[in-house]
Amino acid sequence: MTRSRRLLAALLPVAGIAAFAQPALAANPECRVVRMSDPGWTDITSTNAVFGNLLAGLGYERQVESIAVSITFQALKNGDIDVFLGNWMPSQTTFIEPLTAEGAIEVIAPNLQGIRFTLAVPDHVSEAGVTDFADLADHAEEFESTIYGIEPGAPANRHIQRMIDTGDFGLGDWTLVESSEQGMLSQVDRAERRDEWVVFLAWEPHPMNMKYDITYLSGGDEYFGPNYGSATVNTVTRTGYVEECPNIGKLLEQLQFTVEMENEIMAMILDEGMEPMDAAAAWLEQHPEVLEPWLQGVTTIDGAEGLPAVKAHLGLG
Repeated sequence: MTRSRRLLAALLPVAGIAAFAQPALAANPECRVVRMSDPGWTDITSTNAVFGNLLAGLGYERQVESIAVSITFQALKNGDIDVFLGNWMPSQTTFIEPLTAEGAIEVIAPNLQGIRFTLAVPDHVSEAGVTDFADLADHAEEFESTIYGIEPGAPANRHIQRMIDTGDFGLGDWTLVESSEQGMLSQVDRAERRDEWVVFLAWEPHPMNMKYDITYLSGGDEYFGPNYGSATVNTVTRTGYVEECPNIGKLLEQLQFTVEMENEIMAMILDEGMEPMDAAAAWLEQHPEVLEPWLQGVTTIDGAEGLPAVKAHLGLG
């Protein structure tokens, strides 16, 4: 073997390693566009927008489909979307358990923890004696035997309907009104302004917790879980996505939100009328310290260091 051939043979393994180490996009151009779901909840709109700003800084694109939770999980299973940042647990257990059992979707990591998700009433109602699920039936007339939920098909609505169907807490003749998040909150707003009674589905993070004086009801553990429906929100993907797009996968694994962060971004959207991407960018500009742990080891689509690129995109220098 000549010297040149020996040198070529020695370099080939190195070249192979270098090629393998290139960003996932080099092998799979489909990673450039990240397909996501938004079920119409402002908290997920907000986190999607935060993620979208990060993706834009890294040179990726985001495609968001506005679809209900039940359809979202089927779309993940079918490979029609890649990422969902809104897997609320345990309320979505009935949706996700069969899919994880058959390996149809993957749970990547929690992105928000220690939150509440259950029924609530305005403070003037709790001050009148309604603090527990068991107190509702005694005031059926004031509530017009009605519970306000969110969009049709949402898991939380199913819990409420099951409670009504079983007649638990004496609510067998009550009605669940399924509406949009904003439709439900319009009822809360009217009740606050008119000193009327309303019981509705409430959760944090959400600016409703800052805008309205509300009390979360105890006693709904069987339907919403203990500690006022204490919940964890997970990031989930279609099966195989992290292996196909490991750079985005690493970002998803490291992406962590807080209640305060989401409350503030959501308030910008709902109360100030800002576009979600603009609201998320404004929050990130004010809190650049969150970027480093999220972007550790994450690169741009071309393989450059991710943190400086995202900072430049946000105008942080």
